[in-house]
Amino acid sequence: MSRVGRLPISVPDGVTVSIGDGSVGVKGSRGESAIAIPEQLTVEQADGKVVVKREGDSRQERSLHGLLRVLIANAVTGVSQGFTRVLEINGVGFRAELKGDTILFNLGFSHPILFQLPDGVKAKIDKQTLITLDGPDRQVLGQTAAQIRELRPPEPYKGKGIKYAEERVRRKAGKAGAAA
Repeated sequence: MSRVGRLPISVPDGVTVSIGDGSVGVKGSRGESAIAIPEQLTVEQADGKVVVKREGDSRQERSLHGLLRVLIANAVTGVSQGFTRVLEINGVGFRAELKGDTILFNLGFSHPILFQLPDGVKAKIDKQTLITLDGPDRQVLGQTAAQIRELRPPEPYKGKGIKYAEERVRRKAGKAGAAA
């Protein structure tokens, strides 16, 4: 058995899980989510817990077993608590401004950059340099954070750019002849 796949998923109060034809629906206070179930797997619900089971023992079934369990667990966590991702902007004159569901970035280019947030993702900006993204879908949130970071990734010489809050930028020394 998959060590991840065999673990039961506890469903907190306020979250409803509905198992239908080929999909699992999860509803909570922060939204709703649906996950497709592969043919080789079955999902059962009993006593406030959801369990994923597989029919055979092939390599693909074993990998899908753990994957589906984690996707359902992430959906349950997302609709009940949500997920958060924090990005930092470093650089002189680099800043961000929130306008509705669009973020306006000034990142040292000759033009400002407008970034449209996808549905379900909310942003909060502190001190014009700290962006906090929040949403119920972990995959969409991570993809949005990666797209924002890609606008101006941190460079290794001065550390300017957009980075994740927990990311460490490996700094390089400049030219040896510049100091002489």
